[in-house]
Amino acid sequence: MPEIRTNRRLAAILVADVVGYSRMMGADEAGTLEALKHHREALFDPTVAENNGRVVKLVGDGTLVEFASALDAVRCALAIQRAVKAAAGSDDDGIVLRIGVNLGDVIIEGDDIYGDGVNIAARLESLAEPGGVCISSIVNESVQGRIDIAFSDCGEVSAKNIDRPIRTWKWHPDGDGAAAQPDRQAPEPAQKSNGRASIAVLPFDNMSGDPEQEYFSDGISEDIITDLSKVAGLIVIARNSSFAYKGRSIDIRTVARELGVKSVLEGSIRRAGNRVRINAQLIDAANGAHLWAERYDRDLTDIFELQDEVTRMIVDALKVKLSASESARLSGEATTNVEAHDLVLRARALLHGAAKDAAIFRSAVALLEGAIALDPDYGESYGGMAMAYLYDFQNRWSDEPDRSLETAMRYADQAVEKAPNDPYCHYVASVAAGFSKDYDRSEIEVEKALALSPNFAPAINSKGVRHIFGGQPDAAVPEIERALRLDPANGHSYLHFLGLAHLLSGKYETAAAELRARIVQVPETDMSRAYLAATLGHLGEIDEARRVWGELKTINPSYSFDAHVGRLPFQRPEYPQRIREGLAKAGLPD
Repeated sequence: MPEIRTNRRLAAILVADVVGYSRMMGADEAGTLEALKHHREALFDPTVAENNGRVVKLVGDGTLVEFASALDAVRCALAIQRAVKAAAGSDDDGIVLRIGVNLGDVIIEGDDIYGDGVNIAARLESLAEPGGVCISSIVNESVQGRIDIAFSDCGEVSAKNIDRPIRTWKWHPDGDGAAAQPDRQAPEPAQKSNGRASIAVLPFDNMSGDPEQEYFSDGISEDIITDLSKVAGLIVIARNSSFAYKGRSIDIRTVARELGVKSVLEGSIRRAGNRVRINAQLIDAANGAHLWAERYDRDLTDIFELQDEVTRMIVDALKVKLSASESARLSGEATTNVEAHDLVLRARALLHGAAKDAAIFRSAVALLEGAIALDPDYGESYGGMAMAYLYDFQNRWSDEPDRSLETAMRYADQAVEKAPNDPYCHYVASVAAGFSKDYDRSEIEVEKALALSPNFAPAINSKGVRHIFGGQPDAAVPEIERALRLDPANGHSYLHFLGLAHLLSGKYETAAAELRARIVQVPETDMSRAYLAATLGHLGEIDEARRVWGELKTINPSYSFDAHVGRLPFQRPEYPQRIREGLAKAGLPD
């Protein structure tokens, strides 16, 4: 096995540099510095924010920016250069940029990034025309058909310390046909946090003095996230990403910057017998000021009312207007049985944990069965059961895993019947229906989940996955990228499906980069390696494909590609056949 580094990720990197900076400084140093400051504050930084980017650092006249997707990076580059051209000749500041964009592996060190991905972006920037944009072939492949212009193929170049030539593609606003030919193919821009209220809810600290109560504080935090996610006018970071900060002492401004939000909720919970104390504070990430803070001392039987009150206070503090239907959904109680709710929180902690095995599956099922016995009308109990059995169907823990799909579907039916306004139940029903190849039901259920909770990242990803298996891999990409923005800490899961989508749409360079990044984050994955081996076969990288397949067989000697693909709900046979063809080109399986 190769050395695994946990401080890596796949990123789109934009490097911008001012044309003629030394000459401008020599002629008028003070004026140049003032013009550059104005350019950054009035144009560059706002455009980066609008496109979900993060300014990593400034180096003299240069800027390094990181994005989660190549599409965001290219849209940002185009917007900047168009704005600069539009201002030329007026009272502009005379700043002209070259911009390079690459998609690649980066190494993270604090707030900084470096590595081949960054080096290539810097080389591309140097090749761009003044006022233009130069991108790598992998970026061009990734954004093709999703933006309003076409880049021109400018051939291959070499870069220092890069052992392979880089194919370059260029664009300049002087040849921009966007005004005459509006974008007909590009999807709606992904959800952006600028201009809208946005929040991350950190896991509340367990102050009970009993580590066994951790599930309770986590569960309350997650319930608040779930309720806030139902508000369409609010962008809410998913549980997986918020909980990545659990147990860490970290500055709120760092959290907000990394998650791309304007406010952060933090707090603590102390549970003692039948009493619970909650301290909560909502913080403005820009200045560290408290937007709202409160302490509650209540009986445990009031926990549901308390969660509703906290949610409404946050919404009011953020000045988000609730629709009548949203207000009604926030008031709905899943159960009034505190013991049943407690068992569901315990089961949820197991199902959401990083480790999943047969013992955890059995423990979660036992807890959920107990919750159902206490409250037979508690919909989330049935939704949890359905998800547990879906995990068994995929991971083959029980003696009869194939029957688990039927069991999951039965519990999913009961979940949506008992909790028609619970987005989680509809999401689980969509996944179960998809694996059962009931495609119409799967689509209906995921749309219901998103109507109830527009920020529900798993359902957004599920919608994308449904497009993959329905034969529309290109349509899947913007949905999965949106889920990735809302839930960056769970990016390894989304990278797997992005890689599959790009593999099926024939964008092999992009697929390989995404699947490699997923393997770095989840070193023991066999499924991502199978897709990567097929992708490399299509790219003609035969030796590398066989090496990756060898890793797969070391990890899982009993892996069967036919069994793996046979469980996936592809509607059209040509798509799994494309994966098989890639493996066959590499002479795989042996």
